[in-house]
Amino acid sequence: MMNDVLHSTQVVIEQALRRLGYGDDMIELLKEPIRLLTVRIPVRMDDGTTKVFTGYRSQHNDAVGPTKGGVRFHPAVTEKEVKALSIWMSLKCGIADLPYGGGKGGVICDPRKMSFRELERLSRGYVRAVSQIVGPTKDIPAPDVMTNSQIMAWMLDEYSRIREFDSPGFITGKPIVLGGSKGRETATARGVVIMIHEALRLKGIPLEGARIVIQGFGNAGSYLAKFLHESGAAVIGISDVNGALYNKEGLDIPHLLDRRDSFGNVTNLFPKTITNEELLELPCDVLVPAAIENQITEANAARIGASIIVEAANGPTTLEATRIVTERGILLVPDVLASAGGVIVSYFEWVQNNQGYYWDESEIDNKLKLMMIRGFENVYEIHQTRKVDMRLAAYMSGVRKMAEAVRFRGWV
Repeated sequence: MMNDVLHSTQVVIEQALRRLGYGDDMIELLKEPIRLLTVRIPVRMDDGTTKVFTGYRSQHNDAVGPTKGGVRFHPAVTEKEVKALSIWMSLKCGIADLPYGGGKGGVICDPRKMSFRELERLSRGYVRAVSQIVGPTKDIPAPDVMTNSQIMAWMLDEYSRIREFDSPGFITGKPIVLGGSKGRETATARGVVIMIHEALRLKGIPLEGARIVIQGFGNAGSYLAKFLHESGAAVIGISDVNGALYNKEGLDIPHLLDRRDSFGNVTNLFPKTITNEELLELPCDVLVPAAIENQITEANAARIGASIIVEAANGPTTLEATRIVTERGILLVPDVLASAGGVIVSYFEWVQNNQGYYWDESEIDNKLKLMMIRGFENVYEIHQTRKVDMRLAAYMSGVRKMAEAVRFRGWV
């Protein structure tokens, strides 16, 4: 599935660069990561056996500055997935005007079947394996799918041991006591809420009372539901891997948050559910795909009942579906713009680490809001003036700074 996403990402990168007036040499450089490291990590398991895990670190391009991006622990991690995700990180950093290129890492494993100590040994082993190409001025990791602040803390400690100095800026998403930033855990969801607010404003719909459907109830989806509910919006549908819940008057979000398990599952507790497919087609003001890729496709794009789609997940809408929903007048806020909140607050964490001075949460929220709105306005302006869909506009905004840096450095 992710293979298609890598290809479609490369297709849009090429379109964006051609629209910006760049030739084949720039396209050839930026359609693939500049560096990809594959590592093998031996880990002593609790039963005394040694298991060898495969990991990756992809660095898309470092012309602008150090690369930046999460490390995921997941059984479905592939080389192509990590490459595609590192390219998306470059685009997010470009849209937000951060001094970074994109990076991404992953280890093929299932953390749900590993003990706390096994996870610690794997986390430390990964850092030892990639330590030559990462660092606060080279490549800065962060949490991603199935990794968290504890895993970041182990990685930070291992890197500090290898380098023999304390280096909090090596990694972001850390616990607050180790130099983490306030607001980091909820940053992606807060950024998506800001994008929903901006998109509704363009359509002349107030956030209070707006009908919103969220696909996915994991970390991003549950925080999104919480923040939107607190803002007075009516979250009329949510889903998890087992199914979906719908109430046209609005769901009791605090109750659902209280009942969900650690993997975001809650629908199995209710006798009356609908399918994920039905959820996507519900009539609503805003649809937020916050689960997995390729959910809105050529097969269902004509039946999407929303006025606005805000992509909180990576790659939830295919290129053909993007064309169909755009032609139908649906405003699409693409993933590389909508979910940039996480990397923006990671950047704030890195800045705070480098200066040794830490901001309070209100300062973080204000800075995040300014940068997200500026990114949205830039993308929307390109969409309007260049007569391109919002996804291509976001890619043009995201790749421009990197292409300029490559040109100034004389690489092409």
